[in-house]
Amino acid sequence: MPLNTLEPKLNEVKHEDLPHEPPPAPPGKSHGWVWAVVVCLLVAGLVVWVVRRPPPAQSGAGRRGFGMMAVPVTTAVARKGDIHVYTNALGTVVPVYTDYVKSRVDGQIMEVKYTEGQMVRVGDPLVEIDPRPYQAQWLQMEGQWKRDTALLTNALVDLKRYQLAFASNAIPEQQLATQEAAVQQYQGLVELDEGALSNAVVQLIYCHLTAQIAGRVGLRQVDPGNIVHATDTSPLATIVQLQPITVVFAVAEDCLPEIQQQVSQGQELTVEAWDRDMQKKLAIGTVKTLDNLIDTNTATVRLRAQFANQDCALFPGQFVNAKLLLRTERDATLVPSDAVQRSADGSFVYLVQTNETVAIHPVKVGPSEGDNTAVEGLEPDAIIAADNFNRLQDGAKIAVRKPEERPQQPAGAYAANAREALGARKTAEDPAPPSGISAAGATDPAAVRKAAAGPKKGRGQAGKLPTTDAAASHE
Repeated sequence: MPLNTLEPKLNEVKHEDLPHEPPPAPPGKSHGWVWAVVVCLLVAGLVVWVVRRPPPAQSGAGRRGFGMMAVPVTTAVARKGDIHVYTNALGTVVPVYTDYVKSRVDGQIMEVKYTEGQMVRVGDPLVEIDPRPYQAQWLQMEGQWKRDTALLTNALVDLKRYQLAFASNAIPEQQLATQEAAVQQYQGLVELDEGALSNAVVQLIYCHLTAQIAGRVGLRQVDPGNIVHATDTSPLATIVQLQPITVVFAVAEDCLPEIQQQVSQGQELTVEAWDRDMQKKLAIGTVKTLDNLIDTNTATVRLRAQFANQDCALFPGQFVNAKLLLRTERDATLVPSDAVQRSADGSFVYLVQTNETVAIHPVKVGPSEGDNTAVEGLEPDAIIAADNFNRLQDGAKIAVRKPEERPQQPAGAYAANAREALGARKTAEDPAPPSGISAAGATDPAAVRKAAAGPKKGRGQAGKLPTTDAAASHE
């Protein structure tokens, strides 16, 4: 057929009769939400499967379920007791007596009779100075005294003669008066000689230096052959008394009224001397006296305490920590110092609950002594957490790791004790101990865990793992 004949027929064909592509989808009609729903269903199914499956058998707190790990803690029991209230101060050990041995004469040292660090008594020889010049002076004074004594004796004999002669009018009165004056003159010379002789004896004594107090001699300052003078400032030896010995320390003026009240009542205030690190107690003494004024720069007053120091633990010049006992508080509630926590709202402790959780319990902190602190607002025999505080919070699950102090419980309280110590059983339906555990071993953590875990075997007869307490609790 010719082309010009077909063309009118092709034009008559309708457009809808021709094959064509489907129209494009309008915008916003995508099917991506279907995939999102599918993914959500898969995730939900996975979560249900993870949650519902039985956990593998574990030991300790790890068997408590997914996301519910119990915090292992050590517990302590609040108790009644006495606590001492101290005030601490830095003190210095000061000897009661200190003797600086110096020479009172000039001369050469002939002998040093002490040893460095020697313990000496009163009268023990220390240093010998050449006594020969002073012995010669003593002999000279003694000779002059003997001569003047002889002249006085002769003058007294003449005076008696003149008195007899004057009584018989043989001599004039003036001659008798002259003789009496001569006697008085010789008496004065004799007394002067006696004084010079005594001074010579003293100079001889000064040549022999002895200890005037009992104590320890320090390091040697001079050697034999040295020349010493009475004007020297350096001592020849130093002696300090060690028994007894004192400690001088300063306390705040706020403590002064309480101290004065006890001192006025005749009570002895006890003072403990500790080393620099407060780790070792060196000695125990008593307060002897207070200073007569308060230091306005530091608002403190100085006290002196005396110690027997039988073992010489306190050394002169040593710095020590002085603990002055102010009073003793009776029947206070005591807890370990580490168990008291502090926050912006105040001090608190973690109180152990019967459902194996801890609760924040506010307390008022009192004085501390050693590892114990007195608190108010806590009942005696209350069980509190003693460690692992960085993992604890209000309502946190716990597992007792190592019970330390427990209140006495009546017989038949095994279930409560086991729940408190281990958290092995949570309900009261099974109050009896697991099989294989005696009543005496009910508090043994290893025994309870072994009994709670059951016998070691694979899947049961029904093809399931044995259900643990943690799994049952979680379900």
